[in-house]
Amino acid sequence: HLSQIAGEFSQFANIGNPRNETFNLNEPLNLITSLHNAGENLSIIWEPAAEPIMITADKTHINRLFTNLIQNAIQAVPENKQGNITVKEKVTDSKVLITISDNGNGIPLSLQSKIFTPNFTTKSSGTGLGLAMCKGIVEKTKGDIWFNTKEGEGTTFFVELPLAEN
Repeated sequence: HLSQIAGEFSQFANIGNPRNETFNLNEPLNLITSLHNAGENLSIIWEPAAEPIMITADKTHINRLFTNLIQNAIQAVPENKQGNITVKEKVTDSKVLITISDNGNGIPLSLQSKIFTPNFTTKSSGTGLGLAMCKGIVEKTKGDIWFNTKEGEGTTFFVELPLAEN
């Protein structure tokens, strides 16, 4: 457990040193959604944009970002409920908007302001660095991250990233 915590702190600290490259965002999103779609009580629907989505970012950080958001969405759904996660891409002008929606319990109003705070967690085994790391990764790529939630119905996280310049 200590090794896991040390690893997460290391990853959190490393987001300040991105190794940027230009790549098609559809490739890691396709891989991540496919890997997580093996659950019996789980359906992950991925709706990519029709064209390749070229961004300039650290590919490892982008993988961490979306792996974390999808894992959180899966964990938000109670065990006795069929999990429905939807990941969508939408291109607007010079940006791409990725939405990750779940049909979980939603985030209580009393916790919403703390969601991106380092060391804040609602899980018994978490370090509370996941969403803080996500926010840091998105900010390093000059993007934005936010969420909408409704208690008892689910949550949608929004990640807006700039497209690579031609």
